Amino acid sequence: MDLRKKNLHLCGVVIWMGLLFGNYTTHLGQCISQEIQSASNEKSLPPSIAQFFQPPKDWAGQLGSYRSPLLKSDGTTVEDVNGWRARRTELRAWWDEQLGAWPPLIEKPKVTILETVKRENFRQTKIRYLWTPNEETTAYLLIPNEPGPKPAVLSVFYEPETGIGLGKPNRDFALQLARRGFVTLSIGTTKASEAKTYAIYYPNLENAQVAPLSMLGYAAANSWYVLANHPEVDADRIGIIGHSFGGKWAMFASCLFEKFACAAWSDPGIVFDESRPSVNYWEPWYLGYHSPPWRTRGLISPENPARGIYVRLRKAKHDLHLLHALMAPRPFLVSGGSEDPPSRWQALNHTIQINSLLGYEHRVGMTNRPDHSPDEESNRVVHEFFEHFLMN
Repeated sequence: MDLRKKNLHLCGVVIWMGLLFGNYTTHLGQCISQEIQSASNEKSLPPSIAQFFQPPKDWAGQLGSYRSPLLKSDGTTVEDVNGWRARRTELRAWWDEQLGAWPPLIEKPKVTILETVKRENFRQTKIRYLWTPNEETTAYLLIPNEPGPKPAVLSVFYEPETGIGLGKPNRDFALQLARRGFVTLSIGTTKASEAKTYAIYYPNLENAQVAPLSMLGYAAANSWYVLANHPEVDADRIGIIGHSFGGKWAMFASCLFEKFACAAWSDPGIVFDESRPSVNYWEPWYLGYHSPPWRTRGLISPENPARGIYVRLRKAKHDLHLLHALMAPRPFLVSGGSEDPPSRWQALNHTIQINSLLGYEHRVGMTNRPDHSPDEESNRVVHEFFEHFLMN
């Protein structure tokens, strides 16, 4: 049981004793105070990554033109923990309304083992399972040789082979983390990527009832259960990571499915930006779904307008910082490149405000590199991020 769980358990005991013997209000106040103090006294970040978990001077406290997630639909502002709980419920319901509600989660997936090979200090198992009610996927499960329950990370991309080292360099997150003692599961939309439809369409491509990007999050949630049900995985310590397309996927999955303990998003474009062709949430496989035939791929123009949910979100001036807010107080790291420069701290500062209200700090981080592709240094921070929040 981790420190916060112990504190919550002790809070329950204290409150029960207060009800039994009196002084309930006093005991409850002391308990909440101790819990907030515990949050602020968490183990310090390693010096090698601590610098990335506070905004640079030029962006500290800058909130941009984004509407505060702490501002409720009735125009009042959240001022305490209970107020945030209610606001979070309101925000999640709003996103479900916009994106479409998920089908029931597959909490006990049937996993078929296709083959197992030994690699370095882990074994690699190719598996198959249902990740939607009507679609199977093939994935790779990497399990380090050390005995006992271990932390785990889900790696998402266009196909699962890149994550295990059989694709472009510096995108092999599943392989690198398995070498460091994590159980990893590498998944991807192989058939859809080959067909250039990329995402998941439920119930079908012609009549999707859930935004495809949200359905990717649903598939990741079901993949969380594949990991959580494995005897060598500690279900309380499962994170998620993805780059670019996978970064968008990891972001939506971790924000919409709160069982992910933490997340790293590599240069997805964490807010809407119609000047950047790779921050292309307007495409049909993300938030711009419409029945085929689809719009021509590319930037929005009068001749080639956006369609679908994306148009509605932009018209209402809603942005993805309202999605990031659902992560609080879970830690996340933006591994920023060309699509996520330092100015994105204006959006991230809103989640920092929420964490501060909840008694947490240093839970939102961002690195920055000039290129879209990950590099060894940006990945080093990713690895140490997961080691700190999942392995220690």
